Amino acid sequence: MIPVLLDTNVILDALLDREPWAADAKKIWAAHLEGQLAAHVTATSLTDVFYVSYRIAGRSRAWQAVRACLDQLYVIPVGLSELLAAASWENGDFEDNLQMALASSAQVNAIVTRDTAGFSTSAVRVQTPAQLVARLSPTAPETTE
Repeated sequence: MIPVLLDTNVILDALLDREPWAADAKKIWAAHLEGQLAAHVTATSLTDVFYVSYRIAGRSRAWQAVRACLDQLYVIPVGLSELLAAASWENGDFEDNLQMALASSAQVNAIVTRDTAGFSTSAVRVQTPAQLVARLSPTAPETTE
């Protein structure tokens, strides 16, 4: 299994059917459920998932979204060392810095996000959902002619 950190935008795309990104996000979530990936979410992302889901789809849907994350994804806890690391990097914004610090501490192989520019200084590989889906897709069978 490939351990990856799903950025908040990818989780919201899957849970809220946000187009045009939902298809790739759902393929990634399915790959996790099928054991191809070990998809992680940071504890801090869960508050954002609730807030955005509540604003878009209401309280009931927001709670469903948080429960889906808790029930189906691996949650990376936030500790003081990761907070201090994120605060020490003066580039970008604190939220992205914290995602990068947590990805490093959890030793995931990649951060999966639509906002790759926000992770330009990441020590962990950064890829878009489409790039990850392409890596997961089986190669076309060879034909003999």
